[in-house]
Amino acid sequence: MKKLLYSQKAAPFVFVLPFILSFAIFWIYPLISTVIMSFQNILPGQVEWIGTRNYERLLKDRVFHQAIKNSFNYMFWTLVMLIPFPMMFAALMDSRLVKAKGVFKGILYLPALTSVVVAGTIFRLMFSELEGSQMNQVLAWFGMEPVKWLKVYTTSYFALVTVACWRWTGVNMLYFLAGLKNIPDELYEAAEIDGASSFGKFRHITFPLLKPTSIYVLTISIYAGLAMFLESFMLWNGNDSPQNIGLTIVGYLYRRGIQRNQMGYASAVGLVLLAIALTINVIQLFMNGSFSRKEDK
Repeated sequence: MKKLLYSQKAAPFVFVLPFILSFAIFWIYPLISTVIMSFQNILPGQVEWIGTRNYERLLKDRVFHQAIKNSFNYMFWTLVMLIPFPMMFAALMDSRLVKAKGVFKGILYLPALTSVVVAGTIFRLMFSELEGSQMNQVLAWFGMEPVKWLKVYTTSYFALVTVACWRWTGVNMLYFLAGLKNIPDELYEAAEIDGASSFGKFRHITFPLLKPTSIYVLTISIYAGLAMFLESFMLWNGNDSPQNIGLTIVGYLYRRGIQRNQMGYASAVGLVLLAIALTINVIQLFMNGSFSRKEDK
């Protein structure tokens, strides 16, 4: 036994074993269970095998279609806002133009440490339809009428994207800052000697060499956009927004599985979400060349 513990051949397997066990227990087993449950009708003390009926219901479920539309809308706008702007902020932070960089990094990262429950409550009050709410006071300064922010589709998603930008801009900026540290300074020095402008250096050096970081941020942002739930839940103080304008795929899963105790149907919703997220990410990874092989010549 002692020889086995101190064996160099066994050591790698011993170190990898905790990861394998946690991966199997907390990912593989739940995934297999979810697949099985998606073909069942599960009630308290009663389980019935119903085949593909849950998936057939999803094809005709208009509320589920609305949830998909909402999630894609949210994902699109978060990608538009949370990739280019954090990249530019990171480039600015890495330049000589900004003083006290540590202070600004801390300020931008602080929202990520804030509880989503607290942040969602504050933003719900900010975007309230009352005349005294902060956003309506801003409109009043410009002589505009109060807006029912969370009862109209356009303004609702403006509020949701605002919460996302406030919370995740600093995190994505740090990802890009880490990527910038891997770019050799010699490239910028050579560009300066050749007379390149700041924009030229960003366009021809920074942006291309940040591609691996950009792909990583894009991948996690796609998943985060499709899996968003708690921000919407807190912004509308529950999972029942007017005309389901704030309902996401995960919110619909919660409604069916937890609120209505339809775990089989909720499992089908979850697997469809997984399939959508995987498909989009695999397509974008292929388009970005992440799966292509470069043969050494």
